[in-house]
Amino acid sequence: MPDPTRPRGPKIIAIANQKGGVGKTTTTINLGAALAEAGARVLIVDLDPQGNASTGLGIEADAREYTTYDLLLDEISLGDVIQKTSDDNLMIIPATVDLSSADIELISNEKRSFLLHDALRQHAIDAYALDYVLIDCPPSLNLLTVNAMVAAHSVLVPLQSEFFALEGLSQLMLTIREVRQTANANLRIEGVVLTMFDARNNLSSQVEEDARDNLGDLVFRTRIPRNVRVSEAPSYAVSVLSYDSNSKGAQAYRDLAQELMQNNARVAA
Repeated sequence: MPDPTRPRGPKIIAIANQKGGVGKTTTTINLGAALAEAGARVLIVDLDPQGNASTGLGIEADAREYTTYDLLLDEISLGDVIQKTSDDNLMIIPATVDLSSADIELISNEKRSFLLHDALRQHAIDAYALDYVLIDCPPSLNLLTVNAMVAAHSVLVPLQSEFFALEGLSQLMLTIREVRQTANANLRIEGVVLTMFDARNNLSSQVEEDARDNLGDLVFRTRIPRNVRVSEAPSYAVSVLSYDSNSKGAQAYRDLAQELMQNNARVAA
């Protein structure tokens, strides 16, 4: 039974798409940074064994003593795994390649789909006064992604503005429906965000038209442009907002953060 004396927890959003190279990690880092810049307290959970969100936010490999692997499999305290980043209000639970074996190790655990859900609801999380938790999922529909969806209130889907972009969405939607039916009845789709958008390219416009025809209001108004500053920022281990605050990419992620916060304010009202 929920404890009525506990503060209301953060909004937990899984950022997922089983296709690689769609801007999933880029969106996690930069949306997190934009929400933090707007005054929200944000935690990123790196659930991808590649650990790119961790690297992209300046967490060196030798500084990742405790990771999401430990959080899931060793039931370690949140205080031991959460690390600060160079962005105020933005924290991260890092990942390493150790996480790649988690699927196999979780199979025998009867609570295997609920481990992240339970970890993110430890009493220790209250001390961080978080507004948002963003989970960077691996580029596959495996047990780690299921853990993210069971833990989350909603799923945000980055959709690359390229040919065949919509083809993989049907399987993702089926997975979301299955999780809804079996483990998290309140899971909803936060929205679909078009990434790597090039307004000069007819294909980008066609993908947008198809997405809006098929998904309607689920598609965010904000489009993330194909922008060299967005691509360069990870090599400097910072968000694009820190790397080039005035770039089109940085402004697009600010717009996405504002749209997301407005949507959530309407739902809460």
